[in-house]
Amino acid sequence: MHITYKGDYALKAILELSLEYGKNLVTISELAKRIDAPEKFLEQILLDLKRAGFVESKRGKVGGYILSRPPSEIKLGEVIRFIDGPLEPVACIEKDYKDCRDVANCIFRQIWQQVYQATSSIIDSLTFEELVKRVKKEEPIYYI
Repeated sequence: MHITYKGDYALKAILELSLEYGKNLVTISELAKRIDAPEKFLEQILLDLKRAGFVESKRGKVGGYILSRPPSEIKLGEVIRFIDGPLEPVACIEKDYKDCRDVANCIFRQIWQQVYQATSSIIDSLTFEELVKRVKKEEPIYYI
């Protein structure tokens, strides 16, 4: 699994919007300041997140961004996969992988499958609502 800058900013943006859920719209410039992201790059990311149904926007003087659904319904893994693609550390752990002659006997394949399963079990069970609770308790958040 590799989280790009785009993925990191997307996760941070969703978290910031989760903190504001049910309260206020957040402008791109405010969001960029909060997550220390380049505004133009963040604009592109928010457009992608909007197309995927994670966020909604409102135009105009009092416009900005909000989440499209509650933070309890958005899982970390869902955002990561949307922005950065599959989590598999190597292609050979896919079920029907046939591009390697040694795939059936490869000891490393089993290890990569375990890494994938462990990673998936964490990020697919963690919602942004849980992250908001951690922020409010001032627990450390580990950005990927």
